[in-house]
This record gives sequence, C-alpha cells and structure tokens, in this order.
Amino acid sequence: MHAVTAVSPREQRRALWISTIAFTVCFAVWTIFSIIGVRIAKDLGLSDTQFGLLVGTPILSGAITRVGLGIWTDRYGGRLVQTIVMLAAGISTLLLSTTTSYLPMLAAALGVGIAGGSFAVGVAYISRWYPTESQGTALGLFGLGNVGASLTHFAAPYVMVAFGWPVAARIWAGVLMVTALVYWFVAREDPVTAAQRAGTARPSSLAKALAPLRKLQVWRFSLYYFFTFGAFVALSLWLPRYYVGVYGLSIETAGLVVTAFSLAGSVFRAFGGWLSDRHGARSVMYLSLIAAVIITFIISYPETDYVVHGIEGDIRFTMGIGFVPFVMLTVVLGFFMSLGSAAVYKHIPVYYPDNVGSVGGLVGMIGALGGFVLPIAFGFMNDLLNVWTSCFMLLFSLVATALIWMHAAIRIMERRKIPELRGPKYLPELEETTA
Repeated sequence: MHAVTAVSPREQRRALWISTIAFTVCFAVWTIFSIIGVRIAKDLGLSDTQFGLLVGTPILSGAITRVGLGIWTDRYGGRLVQTIVMLAAGISTLLLSTTTSYLPMLAAALGVGIAGGSFAVGVAYISRWYPTESQGTALGLFGLGNVGASLTHFAAPYVMVAFGWPVAARIWAGVLMVTALVYWFVAREDPVTAAQRAGTARPSSLAKALAPLRKLQVWRFSLYYFFTFGAFVALSLWLPRYYVGVYGLSIETAGLVVTAFSLAGSVFRAFGGWLSDRHGARSVMYLSLIAAVIITFIISYPETDYVVHGIEGDIRFTMGIGFVPFVMLTVVLGFFMSLGSAAVYKHIPVYYPDNVGSVGGLVGMIGALGGFVLPIAFGFMNDLLNVWTSCFMLLFSLVATALIWMHAAIRIMERRKIPELRGPKYLPELEETTA
C-alpha cells in the first residue's frame, strides 16, 4: 500500500486547490459543445442524432483516455501528466475554431475531449496527499471542478452571441493553456512520485495496476458512476437544446437555466464526500439512487391531453411538468447526482489504495462514457419516438437498474457475512470481494 508520507497541511491544501482549479478549467472546455454545438447544429442543419454525436465526441475521448492517464499518473506523477493533458486539449480547442464542416469538427472534438481525462489524473494525484479517513472530503472538494460546466453554460452563450462560436473556442483554449503553465509552476510532486524519483520507492508493475479491474465490484461502482456522473454530463450537454426545443427559450436563457443544474451537480460533491466520510458511502449511494429513481420517473411523464366523456359533455385536461417545476426537479436531481458521484470515489482509495489510478481511471472512463453514449441515445430516441421526455425515460431505467444491482449485491454480501464500507475505516477483506 502507498502510505501517505508526512506532509504539511499547507502542502495538502496547495495540491488540492491547484488541482481543483485545473480541473474546473478542463471541465469548462470539455463541455463547451453544449453551447457552441447548438449554434453549429443550426448552421449545419444537423439532426438530433448528429447533434448528440457532436456534443458526445469530446466526452468519448475524455472517457477512453482516463484509464491510461490514471496509470501514467501512478507511474509518472500528476504534475507532469496533468500539464500535458491541458496543453494537448488547449491546442485541439484552438484548432477547432478553424473548422467549418462536420467531420473535421468531430476530429477536433476528439482532441478537445482529452480535457475530460484530467479527472483521473487529479484523483490519483490528490489521493497521495491525504490519509484514508480524509480522502472522501478531499476528493469531494476536488470534484467541485465540475462547476466548470456551469461557467461554460453561464458565459459561453454571451460570448458566442456577441462574437461567434469560433471566438468562444479560442478564448476557452487560451485560458486552458495559461492554466497549464500556472499549474506546472505551482504544483509539486506528490510524496509517492517524489520517493520514486529519489529511488526509495518503485512504481507498481502494469500487471499489478490492472489486476483489480477483473473484479466485478469495480464494474458495479462503474455503473453507479455511469449514472451519477455520466448522466450529469449528458444532461449538461443536452438540457440547453431541451429548453430551446420544449420551452422555446433563447440559447442565452437556456444556458443560464442549465447553470443551476450544473451548479447543483458540482458544488455539493464536497458535501457528498464529507457525508461519505462521516456516515459511509453505502448510505449516501442509497440516498442518491432512490431520490434519482423518483425524480426521473416524475419528469419522464410527457405532456398529455386527456378527454373524459362526461355526462353533459367532454371534460378535457392536460397533465405534464411545467417549466418552473421541471427546473426545480432537475436542480434537485443534480444535487443527488453530486452526492452519489462523491460516494463512488470514496470507495476507490479505501478499497484499492495501491491502484487508485487504474481503478479510478476505469470507473471514471465508464462514467464519462455515459456522457458520450447518453446524448446520442437521447437524440436517437427523439428521432425515433418523437417524445422530448424520452431521455428521462431512459435515465429512469438506468438508475433503477443500478439501484437494484447495488441492493442485490449488498444482500448477497450480508448473507456471506462480507461487510461493505459503512464508515471511514478501511476493511481489508473488501479488496478480495467480487460482489
């Protein structure tokens, strides 16, 4: 196990705040297509499926790079890997601003998506600065970087309307590359990487790093994150178009409204981490998934006109979710998603302290894949069913499956007398479970 060597609280705080700032900027760039994609779709006359593919492509590359980036962080340190990630994504975003047709945009979007891999780097880097009993809170604070989506939803529409989407892309690229330079000079090598460079410790072999990925438990955590994070990203990308299509909002107003959802899905990750440290990740996951099942069921109901043939004539009425209740429900949904995301990542450094990079990378990859797959599925279901709320029907099915699997797995472990994480203490036997 990689023990956290003695480091001062000041060094811990430095690692946490510079990593959170870097992740915030990366997340802002990673989700930029949620805004500029609406204008691009209008300019190019894209279908909903094509739009879903466009906004999902950077999420795909951000997902598939996470395992590799997590492993590289375990071996080479977060300071170097994070800087490279930001520079590569910044250059790709700059190149995006020069494209004028659909296929080159998809190619550039793959490079932009590298920014999404920064999460796996940050998780592995931050975990090495904090002891087990504090990692939930620390990683929850780091997860506040999701607020980068809110910054994009708030600012990008005004920049795009005033100057055009290419200028917005150039500004976001410039901020990211400047942040990369600041990060390189402010961040310090984590204690484990410093020991490896000094020759007093050796990095884990690739085979050892990948060994935990054979466990079913890791894939169960990945499904949780597919919803709590992947669906959060997917809705951050999809909701601007949803508000424009369903409620007739302007893109500026839609971006502002989605900011509330993005904030709720971001700022409470720290609270979710604290709750997981205090009361256990299992309890927080139950709370998150049960609440999400209820909310997605309610908002999946399409607006429907009814006719009741009464005694003295027909009685007509409409059932559906109005604008204000819908906004409120999505904000509450974002809140519970943020709690669940933090709870998932509380498990990883506790169960797999030597493999945070690889396990965290895989879980992050599967979760981020949700941000790629779901917008495409949303668009496809719109084209197929012609019902706007079909996206929430899909999310209800997804979160209900995750809840059922979690409860079934826990009941199996209880019958086998295998405890799962209930509090901040490390339970060694959990590393060997496959449930």
